[in-house]
Amino acid sequence: MTEPNTQTERAGDRYARELERHLDWLDTFTSTALGVLSAASGIYTYLGVRTLLDDPGMWTTFAALAYSIAVSVGIFVFWSYMLRLLPAVRSAASRVGLLLAMVLGSVAIVAISSWLNAAALAGGAAVETHMATTVQHYQASLERAHSNAVAGQSLSRDVARVRQSFSDLSEQEAGGTLSGFSGRGAVFRVLIQKSAELEALETQLNEVEGPIEATFAQGNAILSQMRGTTVGPGALSDRTVQFSEDAVELAGLITQLRQLNPAQLVSRAANDLAEAVVLPELDGSTAAIQQGQYNTINSVLTLVAQRANTLSTAAAEVEALPPPDEAVYTPMSAADAVIVYAGNFVPAWAGAISIDLLPAVLVFIIMVIQAAIRGGRGVHHSDDRMTVGELRAALAAAEILREYEEQSASPARRAGRQAHVPDVTASRNGRDAAPAPPIAPPAPSPQADEGADGRPLGPER
Repeated sequence: MTEPNTQTERAGDRYARELERHLDWLDTFTSTALGVLSAASGIYTYLGVRTLLDDPGMWTTFAALAYSIAVSVGIFVFWSYMLRLLPAVRSAASRVGLLLAMVLGSVAIVAISSWLNAAALAGGAAVETHMATTVQHYQASLERAHSNAVAGQSLSRDVARVRQSFSDLSEQEAGGTLSGFSGRGAVFRVLIQKSAELEALETQLNEVEGPIEATFAQGNAILSQMRGTTVGPGALSDRTVQFSEDAVELAGLITQLRQLNPAQLVSRAANDLAEAVVLPELDGSTAAIQQGQYNTINSVLTLVAQRANTLSTAAAEVEALPPPDEAVYTPMSAADAVIVYAGNFVPAWAGAISIDLLPAVLVFIIMVIQAAIRGGRGVHHSDDRMTVGELRAALAAAEILREYEEQSASPARRAGRQAHVPDVTASRNGRDAAPAPPIAPPAPSPQADEGADGRPLGPER
């Protein structure tokens, strides 16, 4: 049972050492890569801040630069902490705490940097999208106002039909068909009066048609110009100024179309048609003729009320049409446009957030590798790796301890070690003298076998 366990431990240790070698090699450029990502995020943050600051002065540039540098340093320090500490902790509580800290830090990074990066990446396109959306709103409002005005102007046909009916009745009255008495008497004058009122209203309605079409054509021309400004060349700031001027002019044209709608005019004229009637004096030569005129005039007034009610109903239907929306162009900065139209720029947002939160993937990778290393070596394994610097420090400490032991030895023990050293001085000088007799060691004493600390010395090493 021992041999298989030993082989398994050796295989796990080899596996752990292989992973450690890979981590050591990756550590050589991880900090550099993290610094590059932080610097890139800082550059785009600087560009995003400049879109928010209108003043092009030196202090504005300095403020934007300081903000971007602070963001770069903050991102680098934050992810350096996470890369080192989160994979190293082992307890569940520590991991949960650091993970919560990483989530909170990621949210802070998105708040201080990512949205500005998105503004730098897609700010101009977002502003153009805002202008294009505004053009669509203005176009819908212009078409609605024109449609309502045309519907109001089309009431002229209803007015012409009613006018023609009164004109025909007047001709019949002139022939004596209505009242039974031919001539141009009181009944004829009432019919001619209402026919003249309706003819004047019809003339007004026909005169409105030209201004309505001219205003609509001018509005379409401005819309075309606004579309060209949206996608045309040139600086975005200059194009937004021109777009604002066109938007103001187009809003005025839409208001003018609403005022040209003659539906309210027809409604008021219909009320006057029924209520404002000038009754002529009955001019019949006999009482029977006058009674016939009176009865016919009452019938004519009833008919006038019916025709007026018809015109009022038609005018009310036109007035009930949905009014044009209030299309108002509000200039928007690149950062605000990116937030408002975030759904249209998902790739830009993904890139802006990824450049800031990509180190989180590295953190999870290192966590997995560290867990694999611990699993390969076992729970009770203690790290026995030593770097070259640590080996040199250990050898230096051992040398210091050896010198300390030598200094702590008694003079008698040092003398005893010197007695065993042969005298080779004579032989080196070419002399043939006999070797000196060995010196007898002194008698042992209790003090000679004690060290400097008063404890008995161990055997000679």
